[in-house]
Amino acid sequence: MLQFYNNPMSNNARRVWIALLEKQIDFEPVEIKLDGDQFTPEFIEINPFHHIPVLIDDGFKVIESLAILDYLEAKYPTPALMPTDPQAIATVRMIQLVNVNELAPAIVTFMRHNLEIEVEAKKLEQAQKQVATVMKFYSEKLGDKNYFVEGQFTLADIVAGLSVYFLSKIGVSLADYPSVQNWQTALQERESWQQVQPTPEEFEMFKAKVKAILS
Repeated sequence: MLQFYNNPMSNNARRVWIALLEKQIDFEPVEIKLDGDQFTPEFIEINPFHHIPVLIDDGFKVIESLAILDYLEAKYPTPALMPTDPQAIATVRMIQLVNVNELAPAIVTFMRHNLEIEVEAKKLEQAQKQVATVMKFYSEKLGDKNYFVEGQFTLADIVAGLSVYFLSKIGVSLADYPSVQNWQTALQERESWQQVQPTPEEFEMFKAKVKAILS
């Protein structure tokens, strides 16, 4: 059985968790508490970069969430979370990479601001502009569809959807982006999505831990 090293508050881990649930793959969850477990010799032997998620399949270790998603898609192709049309494949990859390279840094800035940790006004303004640019890009790619690829829930929706959901939880309004709001509604109706989302109490505890680390 697959072993899935994770923490339920990690967006990167939840990406993989959703894929596992969507594909109905049996797995053994191994929770790593991010207050020290990731630095133990036992875990560093599994991942020398001491972060989650990690997937172990019959001794084969896969680190980095996007690599794990690709591995699961290749080994368990049904139901498909990656389209076969060249333009649709490019769309999925674009959405994933924009999320990682453009949106994620802005999320860090907004998180610090939400936790009332001092952020330079210039950096906050840059983050606001970056989020607006990404939301416009996502809106254009979504159009009036529920998902980025017509009629198919894909890895793009998983990766970007979790980040955008997190933004909304830390006070970033999506009101100017109705396509994004409708997409978020469609995502939250999926059973897999509902299973991995933290409770409000868990989210507040997570924020308190993050503030203690960043302060």
